[in-house]
Amino acid sequence: AAAAGAAAGLWSEVNRCGQNGDFARALKSVNKILQINKDDVTALQCKVVCLIQNANFKEALAVINTHTKVLTNDVIAFEKAYCEYRLNRIESALKTIQSASQQTDKLKELYGQVLYRLERYDDCLAAYRDLIRNSQDEYEEERKTNLSAVVAAQSTWEKVVPEDLGLREATYELCYNSACALIGQGKLSEAMKKLQKAEELCRQSLSEDSDVTEEDIEAELAIIHGQMAYIMQLQGRTEDALQLYNQIIKLKPTDVGLLAVIANNIITINKDQNVFDSKKKVKLTNAEGVEHKLSKKQLQAIEFNKALLAMYTNQADQCRKLSASLQSQSPEHLLPVLIQAAQLCREKQHAKAVGLLQDFADQHPANAAEIKLTMAQLKIAQGSVTKACMILRSIEELQHKPGMVSALVTMYSHEEDIDSAIEVFTQAIQWYQQHQARTNHACCVFQPKSPVHLSLIREAANFKLKHGRKKEAISDLEELWKQNPKDVHTLAQLISAYSLVDPEKAKVLSKHLPSSDTMSLKVDVDALENSHGATYVRKKAGKLTGDNQQKEQGQGEVKKKKKKKKGKLPKNYDPKVTPDPERWLPMRERSYYRGRKKGKKKDQVGKGTQGSTTTGSSELDASRTASSPPTSPRPGSGAAVSATSNVIPPRHQKPAGAPATKKKQQQKKKKGAKGGW
Repeated sequence: AAAAGAAAGLWSEVNRCGQNGDFARALKSVNKILQINKDDVTALQCKVVCLIQNANFKEALAVINTHTKVLTNDVIAFEKAYCEYRLNRIESALKTIQSASQQTDKLKELYGQVLYRLERYDDCLAAYRDLIRNSQDEYEEERKTNLSAVVAAQSTWEKVVPEDLGLREATYELCYNSACALIGQGKLSEAMKKLQKAEELCRQSLSEDSDVTEEDIEAELAIIHGQMAYIMQLQGRTEDALQLYNQIIKLKPTDVGLLAVIANNIITINKDQNVFDSKKKVKLTNAEGVEHKLSKKQLQAIEFNKALLAMYTNQADQCRKLSASLQSQSPEHLLPVLIQAAQLCREKQHAKAVGLLQDFADQHPANAAEIKLTMAQLKIAQGSVTKACMILRSIEELQHKPGMVSALVTMYSHEEDIDSAIEVFTQAIQWYQQHQARTNHACCVFQPKSPVHLSLIREAANFKLKHGRKKEAISDLEELWKQNPKDVHTLAQLISAYSLVDPEKAKVLSKHLPSSDTMSLKVDVDALENSHGATYVRKKAGKLTGDNQQKEQGQGEVKKKKKKKKGKLPKNYDPKVTPDPERWLPMRERSYYRGRKKGKKKDQVGKGTQGSTTTGSSELDASRTASSPPTSPRPGSGAAVSATSNVIPPRHQKPAGAPATKKKQQQKKKKGAKGGW
């Protein structure tokens, strides 16, 4: 009786704590109840719930697994599946849900979440539709949000055109998911408008709560801004995208998945530039728990970019290791083997790279076309154009395509292998003739609105004419003309070709050409000549008067010649004197040039090297000044007081013959002297 009374009190405590949300105290009371009765099913269930509420999922799952006899799957299926789901044991959670005898609404909700994590979007969509149809409670808006998220995932990862679910986009979550679906369809402008609307709704809804700060709002908007930056990146606005990405990183959001995606996108913008920044961003993609936040394709893309970054940073071993790991995970994927081939090419091992690609093409015929195109590109880079052509011609599903035919003909022409080029045309024409019923309405890039094989025949004929194969070209043109006898263009080509080989045959065929009257296009020649794009514009005729008018009217008159202007004569021209025949030659090259006359040099100021004087050499001769008496200074020059301090430089001297001035020469202050004058 005492134990029963104590248990009743403990249950009351558990109930009160549960209502107050104090699950830690509730757990203590439950443990006391289990000490009284360790197999109490209700107490065990309460303990599991308390542990889940306190985020102790491992301990809760351990309690369930320890008491399997009491806590059967029918009793506690939801709690067990939820713990497994939160511990990222998604496959185990699915098995637990499917093994439950009764599918409750809670299990159905969790089932939808599990299917979404497993990327089984079709089953997930059906599960949420069933939930929305058969339930009416306050969680209807959340279910619709999850439903729109499934549609967005289908559009993004499976490229499925989403159907209109008729969801009213009243919340920013619904707007955001709708924008993601539009991005998957390539409707970037519409998606940007949806994201802007989602941002506005998010600000409105969060600003109503007084406890929410501006930092909280920016943190909530981070995922919307990240998607906006992604659209900018897809639109080629990389600078704007990079700026927005960096702003989000500065906010330091707690969502490791968002940070990993943004870091990866920055790496793709950097490419082989700014590799040090890319190496810093890679650390964000390695954060704990990222693998549980992103889809498989997102994680795969991040790993591909890691391998490419290793290649750009010359980490060859790391690049090979990452690409080999990716290839083992996805043996049929093209990118790992392409990265390995690119790394080999950087190491100048082109033959090994081609061999690697060839082995992959042999093992995976479904992807052989893309691989062989890469092999051909490598051969062209090596200068082996003929081998590249052989590889391209081995791609059966592409060898008849107009683009491939054009590429092969161009490459063979570059190598001057005209026979092989004509053979390419012939094989393509034969293929289209065999499949004419299927391609009758197809159009060709060479000749729009025309069957492909006829366009190829015309191009082959033009090619043969260009390279001197006239008879072969004539046979092609005759076949074209038989197909359409009313085609004047083909007939004109045929006549032109025959004129080079058989002029008589050309004359006979020319009778089939329509008359000039029927061929008139009713073109206004004057308007055409005077148009803006005309290379020749006819000048408007002016009014003719007098003799010019009479000459214009006379049919046999010769056009009046323009008068040449008389050259201007020099002012001192004397008609009696014969002009110098050498007047056009420079003076130095004339026969009578004798050079300049050597005369006395006049003293000039400012001429000569700096520091030189214009005085005579006799005055500067020290040997003569020692024996000869001192001479008086020249007129206009100052009296020399000190040879070292007061010599007037040549630029300051007055020229010879200038009037003398009685200007005092100021003495320079001696070094170390005190006072003034």
